[in-house]
Amino acid sequence: MSTSDRILLILHIGFAIFTLGPLTAATMSTPRYIRKRNVAVVRFLNWTTRVYGLGALGIFLFGLGLAEGNFAQVWLTVSMTLFIVALALLLIVERDQRKAAHLLELAAAEEKPAAVAVHPDAGEAGEAADGEAEAAEKTEEKTTEQATAAGGVAEVERGRLAALSGVIALLWLVILVLMVWNG
Repeated sequence: MSTSDRILLILHIGFAIFTLGPLTAATMSTPRYIRKRNVAVVRFLNWTTRVYGLGALGIFLFGLGLAEGNFAQVWLTVSMTLFIVALALLLIVERDQRKAAHLLELAAAEEKPAAVAVHPDAGEAGEAADGEAEAAEKTEEKTTEQATAAGGVAEVERGRLAALSGVIALLWLVILVLMVWNG
């Protein structure tokens, strides 16, 4: 093995260690924070997925350099195909994380006005006008329905994220076994 091949192998393994671990942790912990409705953490995990997902491309590129055009070996072709499938699924996970964060932000923004649905001058005047009370009640009902709908959609994203994260982790493990077994 030449020095350049050793350097490529070190970079390939280094990228695999330092990108796949955090990437898998970020994707697999996202559903927990969607359930807790922690928008800040979901946004951070989305950013982490994007950054480490781009870093994971380094694994693939250094692996291509190591293959030196010798794609006739079945295990190498299978590994590369599984890696591309995992990256495609990762794009779906990133999209779902972004969508869930947006929906959670909407739900949080819509819950705040519902808590302040009472007219501030109503307490001073002794009683609110019938029209104002009815409008406030309708606004509160509409806001509650929208927040529930937004939270429900985020729950759909949470389920899909959990499933896809598990599949991606399994694909990384299959690739690892192929690399160790045949490398």
